[in-house]
Amino acid sequence: MHAFFQSFIYAFRGIIDALRDERSMKIHFAAIIATSASAFYFHFNYMEWCIIVLCFALVVSLEMMNSAIENTVDLYTNEKMELARKAKDIAAGAVLIASIFSVIIYFAILYHHFN
Repeated sequence: MHAFFQSFIYAFRGIIDALRDERSMKIHFAAIIATSASAFYFHFNYMEWCIIVLCFALVVSLEMMNSAIENTVDLYTNEKMELARKAKDIAAGAVLIASIFSVIIYFAILYHHFN
């Protein structure tokens, strides 16, 4: 049982490390705060909140995976290697895709509130 709870401590430590050390995580959390404030202002309903919270979770989770991949690649090599570049770029691309579609979803919900 101790190992089970210890795994949560490690996970929370990873979240704190990502927030403290990764510039992109700070940007994502600033976007989450701004988006949440506007969602409160426009009185998003339950389903709209569920959708944007899912988008928040997707983007932040992918950003953390991207950071983990980048750190792992950097641990393995400091040399300019094509496979290392591809691994980092593909992981960053996943975050970008999730971020773009999250913005599109947010504006689609917002558009609904203006019409």
